[in-house]
Amino acid sequence: MENTKDLAFDTFCKLLLHTFISQTEHPSRAERKRRDSFGMFDGYDSCSEDTSSSSSSDESEEEVAPLPSSLPIIKNNGQVYTYPDGKSGMATCEMCGMVGVRDAFYSKTKRFCSVSCSRSYSSNSKKASILARLQGKPPTKKAKVLQKQPLVAKLAAYAQYQATLQNQAKTKAAAVPVEGFSWGNYINSNSFTAAPVTCFKHAPMGTCWGDISEGVRVEVPNTDCSLPTKVFWIAGIVKLAGYNALLRYEGFENDSSLDFWCNVCGSDIHPVGWCATSGKPLVPPRTIQHKYTNWKAFLVKRLTGAKTLPPDFSQKVSESMQYPFKTSMRVEVVDKTHLCRTRVAVVESVIGGRLRLVYEESEDKTDDFWCHMYSPLIHHIGWSRSIGHRFKRSDITKKQDGHFDAPPHLFMKVKEVDAAGEWFKEGMKLEAIDPLNLSAICVATIRKVLADGYLMIGIDGSEAADGSDWFCYHATSPSIFPVGFCEINMIELTPPRGYAKLPFKWFDYLRETDSIAAPVKLFNKEVPNHGFHVGMKLEAVDLMEPRLVCVATVTRIIHRLLRIHFDGWEDEYDQWVDCESPDLYPVGWCQLTGYQLQPPAPQSSRDSQSSSSKQKKKAKSQQYKGHKKMTSLQLKEELLDGEEYSFLQGASDQESNGSASYYIKQEP
Repeated sequence: MENTKDLAFDTFCKLLLHTFISQTEHPSRAERKRRDSFGMFDGYDSCSEDTSSSSSSDESEEEVAPLPSSLPIIKNNGQVYTYPDGKSGMATCEMCGMVGVRDAFYSKTKRFCSVSCSRSYSSNSKKASILARLQGKPPTKKAKVLQKQPLVAKLAAYAQYQATLQNQAKTKAAAVPVEGFSWGNYINSNSFTAAPVTCFKHAPMGTCWGDISEGVRVEVPNTDCSLPTKVFWIAGIVKLAGYNALLRYEGFENDSSLDFWCNVCGSDIHPVGWCATSGKPLVPPRTIQHKYTNWKAFLVKRLTGAKTLPPDFSQKVSESMQYPFKTSMRVEVVDKTHLCRTRVAVVESVIGGRLRLVYEESEDKTDDFWCHMYSPLIHHIGWSRSIGHRFKRSDITKKQDGHFDAPPHLFMKVKEVDAAGEWFKEGMKLEAIDPLNLSAICVATIRKVLADGYLMIGIDGSEAADGSDWFCYHATSPSIFPVGFCEINMIELTPPRGYAKLPFKWFDYLRETDSIAAPVKLFNKEVPNHGFHVGMKLEAVDLMEPRLVCVATVTRIIHRLLRIHFDGWEDEYDQWVDCESPDLYPVGWCQLTGYQLQPPAPQSSRDSQSSSSKQKKKAKSQQYKGHKKMTSLQLKEELLDGEEYSFLQGASDQESNGSASYYIKQEP
């Protein structure tokens, strides 16, 4: 993407002149009275209902103000049914504003309640009827067609359906307490900082964010306006938090009373000059409309030399949100009940690059697993056989209709390694992030060496007898470390379960187990300049319940390793994650992609989880519980490890992005 562009004086003057003049083409007599020579609205007093109704009949419906909050009530046989506008199964007549069952509406598009409304929509009375709706006037008599007797059964059935949905929503309210959470308020009230979008190369716009920063000007809808049409004004970015920006309208100077948060990648954010090319009006906010007499001169002065979004910004956003994985594609993915093997799964849905995979043998499609398309846990069909990995054969003898194998080139490529010389061997010791307790780095052993640089790793002291909890890591994985990594970086190393000789010493353990440490030179020592800092906010996947994306904070940085804390939860639920993990996202990612964000746990839940963790400790789970439905509190309790660990504080809290030597030398 090109960098944000400087607005030269003459260029902006042309844009401004074009914007204002474009609004005066074929104006009505009433409009001429309330616009200046450049077509700008010069006030609001003259914008009465009478003059508004004289607007051109071909005006875009997008510019019509939203419906009032009051909703129609339909009565029948003493029963009262109230229908929320826009809900599934309901429709609003675009002519008279009547709300009713969508199936009973006229035409295939279901835009009108009757033939009369459909025909009247394009007539001269269109604007008058719409204005009546905006002013809260009752629907016209034409809409009574909806209240005829044949609809009674449908209305009653729909009312019962809505009641059922409401009851279900109440029971699930504790599990997904997302109502009322606002990233903007959360950041403002606590003076938090968010990780910049450039830290997330896999996220939309991650590689082409450009120079979007504080001070960049954009054109946004003007909400401080009483006009019935949708108008715009220019605002500047006061603060950035991931995709979200705190904006202030031009002309407010140091007044923050009308500051507002919005997603920079949203459809209502445009570069300066967009109104000129789109024929949209620029109208100063009502609060400051009398502050200046010549708004054109004011804008020219303020915006000369300023920066704005690139003209193709919205196109870049759209392109970055196109994902190669499609529904019905077949892949191999880790078996969440036996981590040592993979199974065939089918892509059920794609949201923001995250895949909901349903295991192929799941008839009711409830046995699923969530992961990002760049996750190291998914592979093309045939991958397991090619490297010697365990694989659960499906009972399905042939592909189901419509299912097809995902092309191998869609999957994340791992770095090629040379295993011809000195290489990993079975029985070698190392340190590894426990995939079943991601807050812990544990003593581990290489149990099997596969092809193409893949290794099967077991956690010492807690392995299943059949090896069902061995986990596959690539030799270049940032989740495995040489012996001594935790000690030199002041991280608490989790010793084998039941190991009595504490404090744990690697030299003694290697001698007692008659084993050797994996050579340091075989591990991945690359540390990118990732840009993360301690305290930064982000949205992160709870990898023990991978369908959840939660409000999170970076609490420690060890070279390329990040300690992710889930806001509102105890530290034992923290996760060690690589800085380039596809399970980390910028603030605002959920809003942008339509994914559901889990907010910080409320105080009551924090108190409950704290007392519960003291009273009851549960054994480590041996599966990813992606499909299990439970409350957030129950989820966290279920995942409590059998032991509680804490990490040392001190020098290790310092951030490190460099490639310094951080591996301790092995004992002879």
